[in-house]
Amino acid sequence: MVHTKIYTKILRPIFFKFDPEFVHDLITEVGDLLGKTPLLKDMLDFWFNYQHPMLVQDIKGIRFNNPVGLAAGFDKDARLMNILPHVGFGHQEIGSVTAKPCKGNKKPRMWRLPRYKSIVVYYGLKNPGCQAIAKKLYGKKFKLTLGISIAKTNCKETADLNVGIEDYYKSFRLLEPFGDYFTINISCPNAFGGLPFTDKKSFNELLTKLETVHTDKPIFIKMSPDLTDKELNDIIKVCDSHRVDGFVISNLSKKREDLNIPEKEFKAEFSKVGPGGLSGNLVRRKSIDMINKVYTKTEGRYIIMGVGGIFSAKDAYEMIKSGASLVQLITGMIYEGPGVIEEINRGLVKLLKKEGYNSLSEAIGAYHKTKKVTRNKIN
Repeated sequence: MVHTKIYTKILRPIFFKFDPEFVHDLITEVGDLLGKTPLLKDMLDFWFNYQHPMLVQDIKGIRFNNPVGLAAGFDKDARLMNILPHVGFGHQEIGSVTAKPCKGNKKPRMWRLPRYKSIVVYYGLKNPGCQAIAKKLYGKKFKLTLGISIAKTNCKETADLNVGIEDYYKSFRLLEPFGDYFTINISCPNAFGGLPFTDKKSFNELLTKLETVHTDKPIFIKMSPDLTDKELNDIIKVCDSHRVDGFVISNLSKKREDLNIPEKEFKAEFSKVGPGGLSGNLVRRKSIDMINKVYTKTEGRYIIMGVGGIFSAKDAYEMIKSGASLVQLITGMIYEGPGVIEEINRGLVKLLKKEGYNSLSEAIGAYHKTKKVTRNKIN
């Protein structure tokens, strides 16, 4: 499409000459400004906002006009809700939001890996805190389905299990009136104390506490692509005993030893970057493998949002046929530009029609319905 070519041939080379965080902040400022300008929003609608009835889904009582959302981690400060519907997104997640304001890790904290269409991210849950976000959302209505991702504050104190749980609880209790759905992020790879809630006992304690907040809104769990089979099974078993509606699969990957990159090439590329989690093409296969595992293990009873390395309609369609009802992206937009959202949605309609489906919902988990699948029991 012409919009993507303009971005990749002209704008991306310019953007990529500057620090990634600087460009991210610049784009956020521009997006915030565009969202306050009705004429410019109408122009963006004309250029980018492709809609089709085949893409519409009703999930847990929420209407999603299309399956493509902006993943948590881009709009950390909830500044882009007014512009994102006009570039074609069907939903967005803000945050992740923590109980206390968090400056995040020291700069630099983001690096590009253009050879692999990936990003190394080390933000460390930078956000203004739940009170600031609640104040920003209070009394407002948005055109776009809004998810709020919640995590624990990145600090030494929340490494204590009880303090960490209270941190999640404070944010969830305060923000519950404002989101259409909530994602409990237990998988940030860049925060103090690691991933304590991949443990069955601590995860159960967390969900037990969060259930004291009365809500009928959908709740998702965002998981790491680096989980062992045991950890994955334990998380599913705990979710089976609580009111959890689905999973966001997946977050950034911390593992670099299993990327199947030649050693010489690996040293040359990764010597240029710092610590952090991988997004984009390098995590795509891990995310798809986990989507397939979860859909198979749970026999499709959970809603899955697929995240990781989506650059085209073909990528999104593979996740959908693996079991995802919705998909999210950030890195794909960074490399391909905002026009990629329209291309994915338009391309999905073509793929659905080609394979004889009447709606996107019919294609969800198709890989598991068209061939014999061995159901893995949870031990």
